[in-house]
Amino acid sequence: MTNNRIIAVTGGLNFRELGGYPTIDGHTVKWHKLIRTAGLADLTPADQQHLTDYGVVADVDFRSKDEQLQSPDKVPAGVNYHFLPVFPADDETDASASQEQLEERFSTDDQSGHNHMLDVYRQMMTLRSAQVAYHDFFETLLANDQPDKAVLFHCTAGKDRTGMGAYFALSALGVDPQVIRQDYLMTNDVIAPKIAQQSAAAKERGLSQTFITNMRALYTVSPDYFAAATKIVNTQYGGAQDYLHDVLGLSGRDITDLKRLYLD
Repeated sequence: MTNNRIIAVTGGLNFRELGGYPTIDGHTVKWHKLIRTAGLADLTPADQQHLTDYGVVADVDFRSKDEQLQSPDKVPAGVNYHFLPVFPADDETDASASQEQLEERFSTDDQSGHNHMLDVYRQMMTLRSAQVAYHDFFETLLANDQPDKAVLFHCTAGKDRTGMGAYFALSALGVDPQVIRQDYLMTNDVIAPKIAQQSAAAKERGLSQTFITNMRALYTVSPDYFAAATKIVNTQYGGAQDYLHDVLGLSGRDITDLKRLYLD
């Protein structure tokens, strides 16, 4: 794990900088411009001030309406809030599901969690609501023309909807696909202590190994999930650049402007 990417907050997890990543053509992503995180509902006043001091000026929330109502963001003062739900109704990732709901759905087949997440990633590439959300995300990125001012984007766990947001943003900037994949997988390093704690607690409660296996599938990221999404982008849409242009509606001028704003 690259520790200098972690933004330390008391009331949040998986807060990470996307600055410093190299592009294929020799540039680097600027620091203090792109931040990916998990939920903001538990931020302390000190956390909020830290994000303001860090330069955050926009909060992009990819969660569903139910998630937003259940755990509203504690938006730092002076930060513009953008509600851009990837899924039209429920949280398909199950990051916000109750323990009882999860036990009911994921206690019989030890592949059900993995298979469910594969479906979720395919949906994030094909659902119209997701495409609209990611299009509007880019509109927010393009509007951020202030030096050293950052767009923060998040969902509940900061790994799936947020991970695909990072995939699209870094692809638009020309970051190498393998570097983008590594950033996506970094979530597992960041959340490893929490996952270990959750697994131990589940065993203590006497929950089945099948359920614990499925929880790991739901609460972590996987190369398989990333591959499921990128396979659709590559086979059905012609690749990331074509997807950005044809599906998310980015023009050549938009790409040029993004690179001007976010690359050194």
